[in-house]
Amino acid sequence: MDLNLRTMAAFGVAGNFTGHLEQAGEAADFRTLRTADEAAPKALFPTFIPADGTPEGSAVPAFLRTFPFSSEKIIFPAGESRLQIEPECAVIFDAEWKDGTLRSLLPVAFGASDDCSIRKEGAKKISLKKNWGACSKGFSAHAIPLNSFSAGGVLDRYRITSFLVRKNEVFLYGEDSAVRDYSYVYERLCAWLIDRLNAQKNEGPAEDIHSYLAAAGFPSRLFISIGATRYTQFGMTNFLQNGDKAVVVLYPEDTYSGAEIALRVKENRLNEPDISALVQTVVC
Repeated sequence: MDLNLRTMAAFGVAGNFTGHLEQAGEAADFRTLRTADEAAPKALFPTFIPADGTPEGSAVPAFLRTFPFSSEKIIFPAGESRLQIEPECAVIFDAEWKDGTLRSLLPVAFGASDDCSIRKEGAKKISLKKNWGACSKGFSAHAIPLNSFSAGGVLDRYRITSFLVRKNEVFLYGEDSAVRDYSYVYERLCAWLIDRLNAQKNEGPAEDIHSYLAAAGFPSRLFISIGATRYTQFGMTNFLQNGDKAVVVLYPEDTYSGAEIALRVKENRLNEPDISALVQTVVC
């Protein structure tokens, strides 16, 4: 499916899978943010805003205008040492705007995403740990068409799993998790996204993203990574190194088992029409 990510505004959902923020050591960053309920995600953070033509000093920080996505590699950030895969399902939506207000989100496609993150204390905004330049994020070259984002639809069949391949050994990095088990998903998530895209404030680690979207001319398509899953013990304690391969896979559970996907990762056999796989080599 031909999708031009360079024309889309890209965002990630923080805190949409129980336990992930605690594992990542980031739960304390969100203590001051109030949410609709205990299960609600904490914030929506930007990773890319297509606003190259905006003048210096505009609402969009310069680093967010750098296109960060690659389906092949992760370029390690200079001066950093703690970098983790963030395995996610990403959904591309058509955005319907009216007079500068987002009215609806219509699903177009989904695929495997790595919302790769620097683990460090003291970053004032989430985005500062997300886009450090070209090849700092990942999205599969194989996105799967999607015409429904609701319970009972195709995504109910899909699971997210991730691996780190180091010196030809395959390690399970994130817990194998069902898309339907996100805290907020489908219509509930869409309602939350529309609210945040219209009304999120510059507060704590969150940003006034509506001002960014206005500066970009209210893009007609949005890329949303809907949340990182929990790590395995290995994933929680092992950071990326030069030469590693970071692998995120979305697969239908009624066709493949987790063990079969792990074998396919080892044998490099992920090229199937119903699998969205992302394999990135880490380069220092």
